Amino acid sequence: MPRIILSINAGSSSVRVSVYETNGNSDTPNQLAEAQVEGLTAPPTRLKYERGDEKVKGKELDSINTQEDAFRYILDYLTKDNDLPQLNQKEDIKFTCHRVVHGGDYPKAQIIDEDTYHHIETLSDLAPLHNAPALTIVRAVASLLPHAKNIAYFDSSFHATIPPRIRTYPIDQKVATHNQLRKYGFHGISYSFITRAVSTYLQKPASELNIIALHLGSGASACAIKGGKSLDTSMGLTPLAGLPGATRSGSIDPSLMFHFTHEAGMPSRSSTKEMHITMAEEILNKKSGWKALTGTTDFGAVSASERPECRLAFDIFCDRVLNYVGSYYVKLGGQVDALVFAGGIGERGARLRREVVGQAKCLGVEVDEGANEKPGEGVVVDIGAKGARHRTLICRTDEQLEMARGVVEEAERFSKK
Repeated sequence: MPRIILSINAGSSSVRVSVYETNGNSDTPNQLAEAQVEGLTAPPTRLKYERGDEKVKGKELDSINTQEDAFRYILDYLTKDNDLPQLNQKEDIKFTCHRVVHGGDYPKAQIIDEDTYHHIETLSDLAPLHNAPALTIVRAVASLLPHAKNIAYFDSSFHATIPPRIRTYPIDQKVATHNQLRKYGFHGISYSFITRAVSTYLQKPASELNIIALHLGSGASACAIKGGKSLDTSMGLTPLAGLPGATRSGSIDPSLMFHFTHEAGMPSRSSTKEMHITMAEEILNKKSGWKALTGTTDFGAVSASERPECRLAFDIFCDRVLNYVGSYYVKLGGQVDALVFAGGIGERGARLRREVVGQAKCLGVEVDEGANEKPGEGVVVDIGAKGARHRTLICRTDEQLEMARGVVEEAERFSKK
């Protein structure tokens, strides 16, 4: 009997829900529809909806102010869509899967029960800007869909294989252990999809696959994947470490904040009862990155502009990406099957790809100019020049599908609880 799965991704300003159907005959579920409410922190809120040829874009919504409001609206919209007969009533939904950024030491997805919920809640101090929105939706789903299995997929789980020498910070280990202070890494759901997709594309078992993967978007990271498993990644205890992003600084000298403001440790005015953040966290997470350098969070606009501040932001981003490409190439001993670009910027940023690969040419990567400018369709596309020592690929990552596919693969484990 077909089962409906909802893949839910809640951010601070948006809620995205993808609807999948599975009938048990395939590991890959079929996407039926996708709905997204955007603008929760910068009204007006708008609906984006796709189902087959049906497309709604930019529909303004009234009285939708929170993640819970957005989810209730989306659920109502889906069940009232007469051309989506597979989801006529809420009871048709068997599983809901949630992207949760910080999972601490959880090495795999977990059914959300009272214990799991409270564990994620305690981790909110490590990722206050990321786990809080997900928990808001988890509560809403538990209330609105009590019959469905709620499953958490953690961005940190893929990196559970990072060895101690890489994940350990050189600080007092009693304090570090007590406060769970170590490198966790994020974007793991995306890296899991990338590993699977590139393995299929290259017709090479994941257990033998070595790649340098770049998930480049408003939040950006790099990952060295050895034998299909995470060896190292640029993000750390929180998603702030590593590469700069739209509003994140990325890695900086830790003492910089004490020179930047005398209020670094003071509570931010953005703090709430559920979300405790300091001024330093708000500045480095929300008021830095290329927005601070250029005034815009749109990297496409930054890349296309010749304004000095945009050129600087572009060059900084390329430089920081190159730092990880070179480092990970060495960590993989030069045994690299491909350099893989993913995420919104990785997929659409032809100029960025050309610049990064051009500067890394000494490692044996090179782009084909035509393929780089017009990559064509496909989940994985080769944009490398003929004769280059290593492949250069674009992967159109899909975290929503990766979660739904995980539900199908582990349905037996989830159904037992």
